[in-house]
Amino acid sequence: MSDNDSIEELREQKIENLQSNGDTGTHSPTDPIQIGSSADLSEAVERYEIVLADFYADWCGPCQMIAPIVEEIAAETPAAVAKIDVDANQQLAGEYGVRGVPTLVLFAGGESVEQLVGVQQKDELVAKIEQYSS
Repeated sequence: MSDNDSIEELREQKIENLQSNGDTGTHSPTDPIQIGSSADLSEAVERYEIVLADFYADWCGPCQMIAPIVEEIAAETPAAVAKIDVDANQQLAGEYGVRGVPTLVLFAGGESVEQLVGVQQKDELVAKIEQYSS
């Protein structure tokens, strides 16, 4: 079984769990959300209890290394993952003090609660998300 197959299976399980709970409106998506503006990020932060914002650049090697990890986070955790291309959204990156990529900003309850710079281990990210999950 490939990694993509296992990620797809996890997504399907997450969708089934959400549907069986009867409330699909505010649960996090199983795929990362592309953010194109400050308004898009604000909407995601307001809509979902926990959002992991991944500020990245296409040319960034470490960003490419962490991309599969954040996809797994979207599929496996209650966090919504927001992907923000810093080249296309320089003002938004500036608003959050992003000086290097990848930078991950964790939002919980509508507030920025953590900022992590550089490649992060999956288990550390999951632990941070679980810390803020209700």
